[in-house]
Order: sequence, then C-alpha cells, then structure tokens
Amino acid sequence: MDKKWLPLTLVLGAAGVAVVTASLWPDGEEEPPLPQTLCHGALSRETAGLIDDGRGGEVSTDEWESKGKTTDFAVFKGCSVLRANRDNDYPRGVYKLLIEDTPSAPYNKKGSVPLGPGYTGWALPDRAEVTLPIGCAARMGSTAPYITASLEVPSQDEERLAKRKEKRPVDPDTATRNNATVIREVATRLAKRYNCAA
Repeated sequence: MDKKWLPLTLVLGAAGVAVVTASLWPDGEEEPPLPQTLCHGALSRETAGLIDDGRGGEVSTDEWESKGKTTDFAVFKGCSVLRANRDNDYPRGVYKLLIEDTPSAPYNKKGSVPLGPGYTGWALPDRAEVTLPIGCAARMGSTAPYITASLEVPSQDEERLAKRKEKRPVDPDTATRNNATVIREVATRLAKRYNCAA
C-alpha cells in the first residue's frame, strides 16, 4: 500500500470501530446520573432512602414550592419521596416532607423522642418535626418567627395500618430512629444553605 494512503486507512478503520461500538449502545439507552440532593437540597439521596415501606425500589422525588398570598406562608416547600415499583412504571409515595414558616413556637409531641443536642424537635414512627435555628426565617425570606420541617410517613401510621389490617413494615424503634436521622439532616442542610446555623 502506498504510504500516503496509510493515515486515511487508519482513520477509516478507527471510524469503523466507533460505528460498531455505537451500535452496541443504542441512542438514549444510557441513563443520566441520579441527583445526589433531593427535596430542595434538604436531603442527600442516601439519607432519603432510609425511610422505606418494606418494598424497596429506587428513590425519586416530586418537589413543589409556592409562596402564599400573605406573609403567613412566605416559605412553603414540599417534597414527596417516591419509590419505584417492580411491576409497573408508576412510583408510589413513601413519605412527605414540608418546609414552611409558622408563628407557632416549637413544642414536644406526647410520646415522641427528642432529636438530640443541637436540634429542636421530635420523632415518632410515623412523623417527625424540627424547628430551624432562629434567624433562618429571615434568611429564607419570611417575617414569621420560625421555620419548621415536618415529615409524614403513612406506611407507619398505626390507625391506617389497623384499618387495612396490615403490619408495620419496619419496627417502631427503627422507624423512629430513621425519621430522626432524616429530619436532622434536613435541619442541618437548610441551616447551612441559608447560613443560619445556631
């Protein structure tokens, strides 16, 4: 072969390999990397996956945000944490997180477990709540004195389970610990994001 044609032959050969490789990976088949922060940046993917309804599945979220017509709800962010189903394409809701401003002072729910040093809030198997540090409300654009983050976990609701004659998917102590871990991370991440940590 004439040496002047050798570079062209090598280029065409490499292009052929590229075409064969491309045909093995069809367009659109490669999935984008999963987001590592969820719920308006309040949760890491790892922590978001702690709360489960016993059926597993990949974690995703449905997030929303709105501003109220009055200063009562200058901050209102919501997030439903979902899990993929094995038998269909429709994810199921596992728990809900709400972040909102409020004039109500922090309180302790009867029978709840405190969140520990540095956090104002409580946890139960089916719910948890934390009040962000003083100063977060103003940093987040609210004139209300407090910002709270609350968690609702229907799969652990005792009354709901009794009506359906179902058992708890996770024992109450584990569920309470998981809820406390999740709501503590929400408080930590939001306080850091808005530079209002205590």
